[in-house]
Formats: sequence, C-alpha cells, structure tokens
Amino acid sequence: MRCHYCDREAAVSAESDGVRVGLCEEHFQERLEELAESEELADLQQRLDVDRES
Repeated sequence: MRCHYCDREAAVSAESDGVRVGLCEEHFQERLEELAESEELADLQQRLDVDRES
C-alpha cells in the first residue's frame, strides 16, 4: 500500500467504513502532531473521560 499523501510505502494503514488509507512514517508523524495540538483531541478525551494516571 502507498501513502495517501505521497508515493512512499505506507508504514501504517487505517480502515473506516470499508475505506482503507495508508500513511508513510513522515506523514503519520505529521498527522499525529496535528491531532495532539487540536481541540478535537481534548474534546474527545473529555467525552471519553480518559484517565491518564493509571
């Protein structure tokens, strides 16, 4: 599988509703950094009541 953003080999892939997308290591790291800095992640953590102390 190839990266969704470039032509490199995908290091990881995810599937949702039958659609499978691959990401190379570089683009995977970029997406993780974006997610870590987003309000959406904080909102999701609150909704799921994530306990990071365990």
